[in-house]
Amino acid sequence: MILQVPVGIGIWSQKQVAFAAPSPVLFPIKLGVDNLKNSPFPVKTRRYGRGIRAALTDEIPANALRRKRNPQWRGGFSLGVDLGMARTGLALSKGFAVRPLTVLKLRGEKLEVQLLEIAQKQEADEFIIGLPKSSDGKETPQSNKVRSVAGRLAVRAAQRGWRVYLLDEHGTTQEAVDRMIYMGLSESARQNSGDAYAAVMVLERYFSLSGERTELVLPKSMDLQEKLRRGPAKDIDFFSEE
Repeated sequence: MILQVPVGIGIWSQKQVAFAAPSPVLFPIKLGVDNLKNSPFPVKTRRYGRGIRAALTDEIPANALRRKRNPQWRGGFSLGVDLGMARTGLALSKGFAVRPLTVLKLRGEKLEVQLLEIAQKQEADEFIIGLPKSSDGKETPQSNKVRSVAGRLAVRAAQRGWRVYLLDEHGTTQEAVDRMIYMGLSESARQNSGDAYAAVMVLERYFSLSGERTELVLPKSMDLQEKLRRGPAKDIDFFSEE
């Protein structure tokens, strides 16, 4: 099935996948099946504004949603990311336990490469990136910058079968401050670790929502989409019985 869709980075939520760009071209979408009509998933098509076609599906669920559906499901650690102009906070979840990891003072390609290296070391297969929004749920100028970084990271991550998700981070900075004060951290410790604790808040929100309301950043390459559907190589520590 051939649909007319624009070229660009796609955003695939747990309920929606969308592609958008200034000028449309003909481009096949396969969403894990030969066509949408024969999909085994509950799929509908709908138009979301100018130049956007969307298909509702949950073919590539986040780890938290997998665990909600199957408590016995094993595998898949999550890396929370709080992107800033100069500092990026990271948090790690192995299971449902979330802890602050580190703060990176990098930008551009160096940041993206370091994120991938940390994910590899920590055996994470998904990134949960906080997306800045206002109190009324609207995106901000900073949102575009975060989406740009997330889009580039998603291409690199997909080559390994790893996924990049966006999640509304509104309020997480203040939640992080409150958490650090409650823990009795000094002012200097809060300044040094604040971004990492903000990433903790993003991950905790992600798990509290069981992976719902996340957006999967979907590369436009069909080969990379197929790698996402296959996922990363299975860890023998998790799947030794198979």
